[in-house]
Amino acid sequence: MDNLTPKQIVAELDRYIVGQKEAKKSVAVALRNRYRRSLIEENLREDITPKNIIMMGPTGVGKTEIARRLAKLVEAPLVKVEATKFTEVGYVGRDVESMVRDLVEAAIRMVKHKKTESIKEKAELAAENRILDILLPTRKRKQPNPLELLFQQDENDDDTNETPDDTSNQSMAGTREKLRQRLRLGVMEDVQIEIEVEDSKYSGIGFIPGIGNEDMLIQIQDVFGSILPRKTKKRKTTIREARRILEQEEAQKLVDMDEVIEEGIEAAEQRGIIFIDEIDKIVGKEMSGGPDVSREGVQRDILPIVEGTTVMTKYGPIKTDHILFIAAGAFHVSKVSDLIPELQGRFPIRVELESLTQDDFEQILTQPENALLKQHKELMRVENINLEFSDEAIKEIARISYILNQSSENIGARRLHTVMEKLMEDISFSAEDLSGQDITIDADYVHKALKDLVKEENLHRFIL
Repeated sequence: MDNLTPKQIVAELDRYIVGQKEAKKSVAVALRNRYRRSLIEENLREDITPKNIIMMGPTGVGKTEIARRLAKLVEAPLVKVEATKFTEVGYVGRDVESMVRDLVEAAIRMVKHKKTESIKEKAELAAENRILDILLPTRKRKQPNPLELLFQQDENDDDTNETPDDTSNQSMAGTREKLRQRLRLGVMEDVQIEIEVEDSKYSGIGFIPGIGNEDMLIQIQDVFGSILPRKTKKRKTTIREARRILEQEEAQKLVDMDEVIEEGIEAAEQRGIIFIDEIDKIVGKEMSGGPDVSREGVQRDILPIVEGTTVMTKYGPIKTDHILFIAAGAFHVSKVSDLIPELQGRFPIRVELESLTQDDFEQILTQPENALLKQHKELMRVENINLEFSDEAIKEIARISYILNQSSENIGARRLHTVMEKLMEDISFSAEDLSGQDITIDADYVHKALKDLVKEENLHRFIL
């Protein structure tokens, strides 16, 4: 997926996100440039830094969804962080470097998952053997004393080729293979067995006076967790569940974690993407006090990370020079120019996302692969109800959603969720009584179901 052209990236994004061509085009070019950079000579490659993007637009128009779909598309480690969660150094809360630590964790998880998939068959076989050992324990031979060996030596000098133990071992091997076949056929899935598993309960080290930084506390707990011996416990479960647990344990043994960490760090440094949401909320107003006092400080702390620095993590130092940063914010109160100038300069590409139109709402309802109407149809299919929407009903839902966004708060595509939940309320509530029926929602039904919602929104316009 790394060698997708910008047009192919946009086409993939179009499957889930309606409109916003400029934003899609910008991120597609940024991703393609990362692929191009990977093919350039190493001495020049270091000088080519990613062109960070800042997306501006009202809530619910697709800013976060673009980043989320991109991560799945290019199989790159990505973390989404809220700028409002960070505090300036010296304040209690999360420091900005934690976003890089989160990215490394995401990269290592991604690499580990890939390697686990590659050794899946070996892990399945090892887990199967452990289950067979539980079902058919191997008999340990009793250790004879020296006198017994002396007196029985003459008796065992026969020319017989097979001893009773050999016969017994062959018999057990045959029984084991029969059990293996039954396991693979799935006829023993509900049989209860007792397995020994690692006890995951760990209370941590509790509260440490003087440590107010959440990330530092987590890292200290990780260190103590690795030092303390791992406890095991016996657990009764079905073979189906035991297979899942034992496969995970065997995969852990087969995966080389040193190699995973090395590849994870490289993936984070070279292909990592950090999406900083709500960046407009850390724009400090002049003469502001109270909770706003550290906002500009957060910007100053973010600056070196975006610019390129080295962050210490529990896996070692991580360079941020080639991490792609995508920032997003509504900027309905503040402007991008209100950010500190140095931070503005680190986001050279700026894209303004457009507010959704009535036509956009219609497309969101029907076109994407995860379209809202498809979701509601499938939910009702579970109740054995065949639900359909007429074209007029779809137009009316889009029209009402657009009007509500214009007359009150513009919450973008999220308005459709509000409208659809109200529309489906009565049908969802009485689903068991409607089982087996075909229901078609038309424009009249939409009017009746949503009249209270429209009236309520109209009244809010006159309330001070």
